[in-house]
Amino acid sequence: MLDLKSLETFIWTMRLGGFRRAAERLNTTQPAISARIAQLQDELGVVLFERVGRRVAPTPQAMVLLTYAEKMMALRSELLTAVADRSAIRGVIRLGVAETVVHTWLSRLIERLNALYPAVSLEIEVETSPSLRDALARHELDVAVMLASYTDVRFKAVPVGTYPLGWVVSPSLALPEEPVSLADLAAWPIITFSRTTQPYGVIREMFSSLGLTVRMFGNSSLASVVRMAVDAVGVSVIPTVIVQRELAEGRLRQVRSQAPLPGMTFCAAYSANAENHMASVVADLAVAVAAEYEATTGNEAPA
Repeated sequence: MLDLKSLETFIWTMRLGGFRRAAERLNTTQPAISARIAQLQDELGVVLFERVGRRVAPTPQAMVLLTYAEKMMALRSELLTAVADRSAIRGVIRLGVAETVVHTWLSRLIERLNALYPAVSLEIEVETSPSLRDALARHELDVAVMLASYTDVRFKAVPVGTYPLGWVVSPSLALPEEPVSLADLAAWPIITFSRTTQPYGVIREMFSSLGLTVRMFGNSSLASVVRMAVDAVGVSVIPTVIVQRELAEGRLRQVRSQAPLPGMTFCAAYSANAENHMASVVADLAVAVAAEYEATTGNEAPA
């Protein structure tokens, strides 16, 4: 009978393109990966990988096996989730999140997952949505909470809400009477997300479409964006939900502009062909926790 550990090893070798990367993913050694693949080949009586120079390439039989192996591992995962005691389900979920989620409901998600699945561990990475998408596509993440605009057919995605963006400034920043125009705002540096992100491009286009030249200070750290706004470096464009304390304390104020900003819609995404059923469980938990956060805070949560 086929060994599920060997099938898992085969799947990751196929996905990651080699024994070394599969060994890193499964926290084992390259010789152990080679031994499992050799065992699988012996059981099936076929060659699954051939040497091409210094690399291994899958054979046609390997491509056929991959479809069935993924189905078997997915069924195993679903079986464990449906039948096994939650406290007995073990494993590691690699979760990637946009920083906005860190400042809002990530801690609630961790608490909920720990309560429901105490033996499941989390590895968390905080990155921009483009980086999260790429890591998810490389199977370096199991679930990513990212801007919905970065999803495609490779992923299953469930919406988790929308964050409104706002023009936010220090009260000491001298701006004209509200509502201010984009020309008025262009007199100051615009501090926002990093230049590789969709919000950065949308904001720049708002100014360039009117022929306005603007200095854009892109930053991958929202904490730094908030700090620069408080220090009156310029006008920040940021999800208002993460600066509620600064707004309440008067260290920042939200500016009404003649140019409304779009919202940021987020989703929880995971690989469309992943055999890890826990990825869909975590995505569904993210939906529930985000909705609870919105209900209890009165703020919109990410989608």
